[in-house]
Amino acid sequence: MSRLSREKIHHLSKLIVNALYKNDLVEFLDEPNEIRLTIVKAIEEEMKLYDQLDRKAREKITSQKKHIEEGSQEWEILYRKYYNEELAKLTKLSE
Repeated sequence: MSRLSREKIHHLSKLIVNALYKNDLVEFLDEPNEIRLTIVKAIEEEMKLYDQLDRKAREKITSQKKHIEEGSQEWEILYRKYYNEELAKLTKLSE
């Protein structure tokens, strides 16, 4: 799973704040930097969730009786299946 670097997260947060700042329909009730830091925190928390999904999918694959080589077609199919199962569980919890 590709991970965003801290620099990329900060860059994205600046882009979001700048886009909001240019929108006449948006009123800032806090300092732009505070909003940017909140955006950074939200992105990091979201990435942690996806990291957990990745870890759980990998654990399910390694718990198989048969060794499945990472990168093989079978591994990729199982990874997508288990990842989507974990994502569905998470989605149900948030409803």
